Amino acid sequence: MRSRTQAVAYPYFVVALLLYGLQMTFGLLAAVKYLGPDPIKTWLPFDVSKEIHTNLLIVWVLTGFMGATYWVVPEESRTELHSPKLAYWSLGLWTLGGVTAIVGYLFRWTAGNKLLEQPLPVKLTIVVVMLLFLYNIGMTIWKAKRLTTTEGVLMAGLALSAVLYLPSLFEFDNYTIAIFYRWWTVHLWVEGVWEMIQGAFLAYLLIRLSGIDREVMEKWLYVIVGLTFISGLIGTAHHYYFVGVPQYWLPIGGFFSALEPLVFVAMSVYAYQAIRRSGLSHPNTLALHWTVGSALFSALGAGLLGLAHTWPSVNRWTHGTLITPMHGHSAFFGAYVMIVLAVISYAMPALLGHPESERESKIGLWAFWLQVGGMFGMTMSFAAAGIGQVYLERVLGFGYLETQAKIQVHFLMLIATGLLFTAGVVLFLWDFFFMAVRQHHGVNLGGDTAVTPARVTAS
Repeated sequence: MRSRTQAVAYPYFVVALLLYGLQMTFGLLAAVKYLGPDPIKTWLPFDVSKEIHTNLLIVWVLTGFMGATYWVVPEESRTELHSPKLAYWSLGLWTLGGVTAIVGYLFRWTAGNKLLEQPLPVKLTIVVVMLLFLYNIGMTIWKAKRLTTTEGVLMAGLALSAVLYLPSLFEFDNYTIAIFYRWWTVHLWVEGVWEMIQGAFLAYLLIRLSGIDREVMEKWLYVIVGLTFISGLIGTAHHYYFVGVPQYWLPIGGFFSALEPLVFVAMSVYAYQAIRRSGLSHPNTLALHWTVGSALFSALGAGLLGLAHTWPSVNRWTHGTLITPMHGHSAFFGAYVMIVLAVISYAMPALLGHPESERESKIGLWAFWLQVGGMFGMTMSFAAAGIGQVYLERVLGFGYLETQAKIQVHFLMLIATGLLFTAGVVLFLWDFFFMAVRQHHGVNLGGDTAVTPARVTAS
């Protein structure tokens, strides 16, 4: 560990993974509710469990991004973090805001804007935390007078994420206008600037895991940024199909959305090139699995499956069906969940003070393959259910409830593969909280003392 204050990342990883486990709980609960009977629907209906499930995903991934940034930036800048205390206070405020939002959803305290349901006080809390976070990271880089391309792309992605959250603070009575501006946040996050964040973390990990030349890797980053701005930003238009906006958005959305998979193909190519040169020789095989897996699975979920229903002529039939979660689950998992877990797996040996070779645990590898296999099975289950729904409901004209009754077999498969995925999550959490900690010897700071990550108290 190059910097003592990189240990600030550890409590962020703890909070992120706890929320990850909670997200899986509500996800399984939402899937079970599709089959019925639902004895708890009076106090926890499907819409609330789904709302909590999707919001937890966004919150824990952002928490992971912040923790990973606190790990990456001091190392890239070769300096200590500007203020660990500010980072800890920010995490406390962030966690309080997240818990408040989740409890509020249970009591129907919500803004009602899909994926941006956080009430205004919680949204303002998010804005404050993001500003504190960006200030802390920015001052760290400023103090070091060193900014690598990887850091620059990462900081740009994080700063733009904060800016693009601002449209969510406004409320509109007109539903079409509300939808129009909602995607300025949601789409431009997950199919825009978050891709820059993923690309930066991927470059950081591949440089260290494969030994590839930094200059070569960071040239790929420029390609990623260019493709993101060309396709991702204008590709927002594919959310404007059939919502009451002018018809010219249809060809614009179709064309530029079709270019979006190029970002993930580029990531897969540069990950392949890096690993092909070095092989899988790095001792931290868990980090290698998650890193390469993120590049490949995001190309499938965010790239190929996104392309499959982005054309207006296809989306006309699939809009609002189970085809959407087919794409959404696999895309989020490959692009953002896996890259956060990759950084955690890479950082853990240094954070807990043991050799990287000791991270090649059977439990860790089982956690990886169960999550990958479970998510692939869930994706196929959503795909089969979605295709059936499109044909029965949109083509043959069956009613919604009649259609749901006929595709319930696919939800049995969804729950079965979801349980596999959840088992992988549980194993990852077990490995993180118990197995790795058993090997803890304290973080070697180059002197006679060792510290636990949570006890770093530099000002």
